[in-house]
Amino acid sequence: MAFRFRDSPKVTERKADKDHDDNNDGEGGGFFDKVKGFIEDIGEKIEDAVSFGKPTADVTGIHIPHISLEKVELIADVLITNPNPVPIPLVDIEYLIESEERKLMSGTIPDSGTIHAHGSETVKIPLLLIYDDIKSTYGDIKPGSIIPYKIRVVLHIDIPVIGRISIPLEKNGEIPVPYRPDVNVSKIKFEQFSFEEATATLHLNLDNKNDFDLGLNSMDYEVWLSNVSIASAEMKETTNIKKQEATTMNLPISFRPKDFGSAMWDMIRGKGTGYTIKGHIDVNTPFGHMKIPICKEGGTTRLKKGDDDDDDDDQVNTSLLVKVLPSVRQGSPKQCLRLNRCRPPLAGHHHQPPRCRHPPPWCIVNLWAGIDSDPNKGKKKWGRE
Repeated sequence: MAFRFRDSPKVTERKADKDHDDNNDGEGGGFFDKVKGFIEDIGEKIEDAVSFGKPTADVTGIHIPHISLEKVELIADVLITNPNPVPIPLVDIEYLIESEERKLMSGTIPDSGTIHAHGSETVKIPLLLIYDDIKSTYGDIKPGSIIPYKIRVVLHIDIPVIGRISIPLEKNGEIPVPYRPDVNVSKIKFEQFSFEEATATLHLNLDNKNDFDLGLNSMDYEVWLSNVSIASAEMKETTNIKKQEATTMNLPISFRPKDFGSAMWDMIRGKGTGYTIKGHIDVNTPFGHMKIPICKEGGTTRLKKGDDDDDDDDQVNTSLLVKVLPSVRQGSPKQCLRLNRCRPPLAGHHHQPPRCRHPPPWCIVNLWAGIDSDPNKGKKKWGRE
């Protein structure tokens, strides 16, 4: 048996199919190119919209919200501008205060908040200077002086994509080292004087030892004479106390002399009278408002009649004595005005007991001690002290 093989099959190229495949490949390449271009275009737009930049900052001002004789509080205002579309955290704030390249204080404030997207915010940095620390470190810084300072601030900020950056800032200024004004009562001049009530004017000296003016707004005070409180009040008076200068204030007072007992006699005789004054003065300064305590203990002042000559301080204040006892006149025992040493207008009296017309119990020394009770109380030997 013979087998007959058929002709080998012909392979026919399907040009149409090939062309179709080629067309598919071409169309596929164009599609992906378009998608790629679209993505790149969108990316550029997103990049433009979501671009990240470096924030800016500036110290816009320094304020002194509180100042006293012990410390000064400073507030540094730092304006930070965030150009980014997302909030940025303010990680740390480092600060340093120095004066003439001498460190006064330094520190770090952690976790200081967040700066809003596309916004500006003022961050307040609180600073505190203790005067005792400064004066103990630098002995040449004296109370009452004004010292220059420089605040150095470094802001540490975390920015997406960019990372952490640091922004250094600085600001110059001046701060005072305030000194409490010296206060003393130079004299007390009486207008009216009786056992029950006395009205007078207290002459108070305020000495500004600072290198800056004090604009006085008001003052509250309490005054003691011989440990007896004679006045407590608040006075509103506007005046300017120049730097390194003093001013005198006239304070009206009233009190009851009989509350002093025998101590009033020493006052009338012209001896120094012990006093204490305490209070506060409310002032404006170039550095802000201050309330400064004033105090003087163990001081000595003089009591004078309103029209007395200030130069006659060593003499017995006989005019005040006559004002105290207006009914006292020469000629009767109860009206004897003999003093330890004679002064006009009492020239008719004498130092020696034999020449005095009235016995010692009726001398004003004893009358003051007795005050219309027992005239023998508080007897005092005749003669000079």
